[in-house]
Amino acid sequence: MAETTVEQVKQTLADVFGLDAAQVSETSSMETIEAWDSMGHMNLVLALEQAFGIGIDPEEIPQLTSVGVIAARIDAKLETPS
Repeated sequence: MAETTVEQVKQTLADVFGLDAAQVSETSSMETIEAWDSMGHMNLVLALEQAFGIGIDPEEIPQLTSVGVIAARIDAKLETPS
């Protein structure tokens, strides 16, 4: 997975949850970030869609539970022609 995707996901997550990007790692998840609740999750999904210019299928949303998983899914979407 592209490092730039991971970094952009980390920055987007930090912006959505009001964190310093240095506090966010590839293993950061819903379990490790207190503000990452169900409403925060939807805000994060919307921010990711905007940041990367992609659409995230509703079926995928519950699976996006960590920075690493999110970055891998985004990379897969960006590599797949529309």
